[in-house]
Amino acid sequence: MADTKHPELRVSSARPEMTAKIMAETGLDEDILTRLVHRFYDRIRADAALGPIFEARITDWPTHLDRMVTFWSSVALMTGRYHGAPMPKHAKLPVTWDHFDHWLTLFRQTAQEVCTPAGAVHVIERAERIARSLHMAVEDMSRREARIVPMLRRAP
Repeated sequence: MADTKHPELRVSSARPEMTAKIMAETGLDEDILTRLVHRFYDRIRADAALGPIFEARITDWPTHLDRMVTFWSSVALMTGRYHGAPMPKHAKLPVTWDHFDHWLTLFRQTAQEVCTPAGAVHVIERAERIARSLHMAVEDMSRREARIVPMLRRAP
């Protein structure tokens, strides 16, 4: 979508004024987010703890990386481009808070290398919220399964 009020936007956005303001304040743009996502997932894939978890579930890395760039465009720049549901895909993962904490460590390192200082703060704050939310979803699913499995075993 071309934005005649904000010609500096090369990205489609459902909220062009907000996106332009965030880009101006943080120095983030689609190119930086693309580098962030690709470098971060290179680290994830090489990581002894997290790599196997991702490799067991992602069969098409180019598509996944494109989806993650779109996700971070929506999260960081408020473009509204992402239309997925990450919670169901993450809720059944065999992970603990230690995995999320390690994920955050790698994300923080990558953001600080790739983004401007203000951009790094911006995406790291959002990543921390996302990690907490996903962890709560995983914990909730674990509690539900802990209640359901014994009931299924007692069923005739």
